[in-house]
Amino acid sequence: MKLIYDEFGPALTNTYMVIDESTNYAVVIDVPPSSLEFINRTLIEQGAELKEIWLTHSHWDHTADAPDLRDQHNVTVYLHEEDEYRLLDPNAYTGNFPLPFEMRGIKADKYLKEGDELVLGHQRFRVLETPGHTEGGVIFVNDEQKTVIVGDTIFKQSIGRTDLPGGDFSELMDSIRDKVLTLPDEYALYPGHGPRTTVGSERKMNPFIKQYITNQ
Repeated sequence: MKLIYDEFGPALTNTYMVIDESTNYAVVIDVPPSSLEFINRTLIEQGAELKEIWLTHSHWDHTADAPDLRDQHNVTVYLHEEDEYRLLDPNAYTGNFPLPFEMRGIKADKYLKEGDELVLGHQRFRVLETPGHTEGGVIFVNDEQKTVIVGDTIFKQSIGRTDLPGGDFSELMDSIRDKVLTLPDEYALYPGHGPRTTVGSERKMNPFIKQYITNQ
């Protein structure tokens, strides 16, 4: 499995491209603004075929270019149903962040839920619901590769913000405790912003985990 990623847009959001090397099938996880050129160039360079788009949640900085990417490649967009309202009308949910562009709303093609298994060639990802940053946030776990795409659930020594509509701090900490921290320490975490980390590193070093979970 290849995992290729970079950050784009005013919020410096990571987009992830997963490529199954046995089939050259690819999936893109989160599609921030200004990421299309990178995604399409990488598909060509890798000789890969885009099969699906998976969204960890529906904040605009993770979904802005998803409508165009879907149309260009005629692929399916996956999202949790609880988060669809922002995908339908992204311009209404930008908060206090002034944007120099308009976004196009779309409806998800398929809904994600806890326990789903997503298959990309020979790669398998488990879907875990991690509400708290948004109502329908999810993470994608590849146990064979010990790799987790975590969106904005958790970052290196930080967590996703919970002060936007749909956020809930207690719910997010429960999601981290019950879903992220139940994974083995060596599993790599790839967040929506910033560098990769590991479950073990966050268990030891994340101040939110140390304050709100470890001492429970």
